[in-house]
Amino acid sequence: MAKNKNEKDLKDQEAPEVVEQEVTEEVQDERSDVEILEDQLQVEKEKYLRLFAEFENFKRRTAKERIELFKTAGEGVLKDMLPVLDDFDRAMVEINKSEDEQLTSGVKLIANKLTNTLNNKGLEEFDVRAGDTFNADVHEAITQIPAPSDDMKGKIVDVIEKGYKLGDKIIRFPKVVIGQ
Repeated sequence: MAKNKNEKDLKDQEAPEVVEQEVTEEVQDERSDVEILEDQLQVEKEKYLRLFAEFENFKRRTAKERIELFKTAGEGVLKDMLPVLDDFDRAMVEINKSEDEQLTSGVKLIANKLTNTLNNKGLEEFDVRAGDTFNADVHEAITQIPAPSDDMKGKIVDVIEKGYKLGDKIIRFPKVVIGQ
């Protein structure tokens, strides 16, 4: 029995240390669990913020696209009207040669009304004149002719067809002749 008593005393002496060690391990396990959960929470927060930012960008992009669509919704109709505007310009040149003032004023009235209506829909005419510098991004060169003078080299000599834009988008490039 003395042996058993000594063993029991030894176990009792070791027990508080073992219990303390187990409690410390449990606290460390709890801390590590809490830290793990905090890390996971941080990762999820970052995912949420990225997703939210992507959604905001998507909303802005679609709103911008929608506005652009409304601006250019009538582009097809306006493109189809451009030959009519060209015909009116040609008709005005010939009618101005006429001596019939009523005919001239009537056609001018109709042409102005059509032009104003299309301008109200966002159609703008390019302001291109002979003598302007040729820009391949904005002008369409039909042909090159020998320049009438040295200062006209690389510049627009004649405008064959007017150019138009709808908002910021070019729907028809002006067709020009440039000096060589």
